[in-house]
Amino acid sequence: MIRRGLLLMTALTVLPAPLLAQSVEDRARAAAEAARAKTSDSDALQENYLKPGLAGETISTVDNSRSFNPNLACQTTGTLVELLAQPGSTGDISTLRISRDKDIDGTVDQTLMLPMPVSGICANGVIACQPGTWNQCRSYRWEVSGAGDLKLGEVEQTDLAGCYCVNNSCGSNLVWGNMASVLKDLGGGVIGALTSADPRIGVAQAVIDGPVIRYTGAQSTACAPNPSVAQTVYRANPSQIQGDAASVAAGNSVFQALRGSPAGMGKAEQMRACTIRREVKLEAVTVDDIIARTAGGYATYAYTPDTRSFLLGSPRDDSLSGGSCRIHDFRMTLNVGDPDRLVSARLSQYLFDDWIQVRVDGALVLADPGGWTGTGLPPGRCERGRTWHGTPNLDLKPYLTKGAHEIWVRVAVGGEGEVSARIDATLDLSCNPAERVVDLCAGYASDANCQLYDESVDGVQIFRNGVGTGLTPLAQTRLFESGACSLNLSRPWFERDRRYRCTIDTGVLPQPDLSRGAYIIDHSTETMLADRVKASDGTYATSSRGFALPERGSVPACEPICKTRAPKRNTEAAVDGVVGGKQNAPTGWDTYYHACTADSAGAASCPVGDGEELVSGCGCLDDFPEAVVMMQTVRLGGADMICTSEAR
Repeated sequence: MIRRGLLLMTALTVLPAPLLAQSVEDRARAAAEAARAKTSDSDALQENYLKPGLAGETISTVDNSRSFNPNLACQTTGTLVELLAQPGSTGDISTLRISRDKDIDGTVDQTLMLPMPVSGICANGVIACQPGTWNQCRSYRWEVSGAGDLKLGEVEQTDLAGCYCVNNSCGSNLVWGNMASVLKDLGGGVIGALTSADPRIGVAQAVIDGPVIRYTGAQSTACAPNPSVAQTVYRANPSQIQGDAASVAAGNSVFQALRGSPAGMGKAEQMRACTIRREVKLEAVTVDDIIARTAGGYATYAYTPDTRSFLLGSPRDDSLSGGSCRIHDFRMTLNVGDPDRLVSARLSQYLFDDWIQVRVDGALVLADPGGWTGTGLPPGRCERGRTWHGTPNLDLKPYLTKGAHEIWVRVAVGGEGEVSARIDATLDLSCNPAERVVDLCAGYASDANCQLYDESVDGVQIFRNGVGTGLTPLAQTRLFESGACSLNLSRPWFERDRRYRCTIDTGVLPQPDLSRGAYIIDHSTETMLADRVKASDGTYATSSRGFALPERGSVPACEPICKTRAPKRNTEAAVDGVVGGKQNAPTGWDTYYHACTADSAGAASCPVGDGEELVSGCGCLDDFPEAVVMMQTVRLGGADMICTSEAR
């Protein structure tokens, strides 16, 4: 294929012998004019190259001095699809008949008559409504069945693209007045479905004859009866071609010879991909991870999700017997797993009859009455005649470091009594993230032989093919979840995907000697060319001679163009209805730009089309400010749109 393409390009660029006597500039201008005559627009390309290439007909070089017959298709072309469209009195297309030759053998294999009128046309389907109106509309898409037959499948209108209305609800005589474009749009949708289902099909020509459009086609991909040929696999999976090419090259003697040569083993470039990711770890924290009652006590309460209350003692009235004076001990073990998340721990309240001490790990933190500080009996009479209450709100957090702690309540009872103490803890159950940046690109970034080639930040391409795109990603907010823990984090970026182009030097191929080129550049002027040549014995011989560039001649400041416009009624259709029906003035303008041609007197003339009126005459037109305003208007309009599935 490469050799054939090179021969084709060589043949196309051959110039006739008389041109060799002309100047370089004249020959270049002649070649450019000849090439433009054959490739100036899509119609010229199709007529001069595409159609004859697929049909096996003669293709001529740019100057028509030589010709050849290519063999790009498996068989000669034939009528692939014929489409007939006729509107009815309501403006809808009441008759739409499609005849198709599946195998391009000259015989019609399928004829499809649409059972409903067509009220709207889309790039990939049609819309059928109540005739003459835009009510009770249903959307259909062109599809191909498993047996290869063309059909219409009902879909949502959002699955269609480029829809517009053609019946009387949008205007009168729209189909007949725009028959050519209507046929092209209908046929384009049909051909798109067929070529997507069978990549072998190539369309060489489309001819419009009144209400009929005919497509000439050929099987251009492979000479096989099955549409799923091996050559079409790369269309669905482009990356597969790299592996297939490597396996073919491994068995090719020419490739292996080049690979083993000094040139092949000298310098090579590798594309190396890497990422820089921001990793966020959330730890789901439970109450027991912070503080837990592991022994003793008689109750634990949770009045709110982030608080716990621990109780110990014997609170039932007169549940303790003391005789003349007796000490009762009650102990509770609290295990502190994360003191940083223990916001507070306080002895909030207690009750006793008759004396009380509260100790933490043996250290006295409270005594009531205050004179009882020792471990023996109280210094006064035990019996105090009633039950006492206290709300000290005493801070115990300094005592509750990481690990197990024993809370000890001692009560001295004379006769009968009771005791109870309550410790309230407030906990931090928030999701504190553990964040780190994992940079797998640091090695490539610090390597002088590697250059950044592509970079994408959170899906935004900021560097492409070694050049910055000018795009700047916005800060991102992402939701992280782990168990019962969830957290929204906002950061400038979360993931950077990079590709570096690295040069590998095996040391086999020597570095080129650039000293001669450097000497020429440094010592030459606009009128004198200096040179220095190294002899076999290592010495240098210098020389200089006069030098002048040929006259460049004058060129026009621009290619003269003109601007025209033609009225166009807005018949585009969306899910909400016909767009023109929502506008105050449904008729707008289509703007056209034409390349000016020279008239008989040599002056530039604007080729105004049918129904067009001249807006700007031939010249160097600059509508860039207008284009910027239009693009900015569309951008700002899109920024104000909100897409949501919620009821508003």
